[in-house]
Amino acid sequence: MTVVTRFAPSPTGFLHIGGGRTALFNWLYAKRHGGKMLLRIEDTDRERSTNAAIAAILDGLKWLGLDWDGDVVHQFSRAARHREVAETLLAQGRAYYCYATQQELEEMRETARKEGRPSRYDGRWRDRDPSEAPKDLKPVIRLKAPTEGETVVEDEVQGRVVWQNKDLDDLVLLRSDGTPTYMLAVVVDDHDMGVTHVIRGDDHLTNAARQTQIYQAMGWEVPKMAHIPLIHGPDGAKLSKRHGALGVEAYRSMGYLPVALRNYLVRLGWSHGDQEIFSTEEMIQSFDLKNIGRSPARFDFAKLENLNGHYMRLSQDEDLVQAVEVILPEIGPERGLGPTFPPELREKLLAAMPGLKERAKTLVELLDSAYYLYAQRPLRLDDKAAGLLADGRARLAGIVEKLEAVDEWNARSVEAVVREHAEVIGAKLGQVAQPLRAALTGRATSPGLFDVMAVLGKDETLSRLQDQLSGAPAA
Repeated sequence: MTVVTRFAPSPTGFLHIGGGRTALFNWLYAKRHGGKMLLRIEDTDRERSTNAAIAAILDGLKWLGLDWDGDVVHQFSRAARHREVAETLLAQGRAYYCYATQQELEEMRETARKEGRPSRYDGRWRDRDPSEAPKDLKPVIRLKAPTEGETVVEDEVQGRVVWQNKDLDDLVLLRSDGTPTYMLAVVVDDHDMGVTHVIRGDDHLTNAARQTQIYQAMGWEVPKMAHIPLIHGPDGAKLSKRHGALGVEAYRSMGYLPVALRNYLVRLGWSHGDQEIFSTEEMIQSFDLKNIGRSPARFDFAKLENLNGHYMRLSQDEDLVQAVEVILPEIGPERGLGPTFPPELREKLLAAMPGLKERAKTLVELLDSAYYLYAQRPLRLDDKAAGLLADGRARLAGIVEKLEAVDEWNARSVEAVVREHAEVIGAKLGQVAQPLRAALTGRATSPGLFDVMAVLGKDETLSRLQDQLSGAPAA
């Protein structure tokens, strides 16, 4: 048997971080077993489904590095096939026309509420003669579900889950306007697409009982199911925007690498011993369903940041520059940068990258720490840097002239000059380096000072020092 999984998002918004994890689990399981992952856009809600959302979902999956097999299936385009199955069940006596009015349905709900029980359709048209039907009312088609016994799902994550059939009513398959319901469409599509494993959030667990009954009514094999606990915030509450319930594209804009986000998501609810860092190949070889926990996973931004920092340090310098360039149109303007790096700045950024990536945990942090490369002269110092320079300005007296005398400008040669200057004036190296850093970068912290000076070059270094030591007004 070829394993076939599917990811089936509704295009009513961005690719949610939880959806990204579900897609990843489906992708890994299919890869692990040499199978396929299919992609289905569940766009039957025509009012809320948008082309922009579909584009965002596809873009998010591609950015995460999750590809799919075959063409994208659009559920709405298969409505005729869904109706065909509903009518087949009707012809076989496994479904029936229901003429209950909205008022009757409301009365059923109200009675259930008063009696303190779940609201269920009472089956009043289940065995009724259609000749009694009101002529001006279009019926729905309902499944004639079993009323005795039980419906069982042997879930790969949740274990054996049992529903008493008396507690499940006859669900609607086809609405009065002829459109299929979600429950019917999902079953028909999964069957026709040859899906062998349905891996999805546990908010669909109740749907599993309903859908199993449709499979059984059609005489189709029920796929294996695995219902994954949802992601919660660090406080244990349902994941919200303040916790990180954002679209995948938001994480890209915040400066996370796809490889880091993918690694973080795989460990949300799944474990493989104590291992935290996985290559893509290790994920594929190790992933299984039995090691998915039954408790909700907790989203932790600090862990994600640390993991992202790890991957940034491992990344090639050129790859990081390219990754920043991808989000530069979004994050550049507020920093006085255009949508692309000028060639000279790009070259400096590449040269400075070994020092920049050691400290930063996101690409946004990295660009901010590279402020000294693109800051306009004379630099505007932040409060800490201004304090350091004010305190140490006197200790920098004469250093410009000494640096002007340097012929071969590199980190080693400028370090030697600064060290000698500190020794001559009887100061510790840090007492000279701190105000020097402030004058050159506008910040109290930066990559290694001498690397900074080497990347800036002799002319820019001296110009910035002259600006600050002469008291030139900030830009």
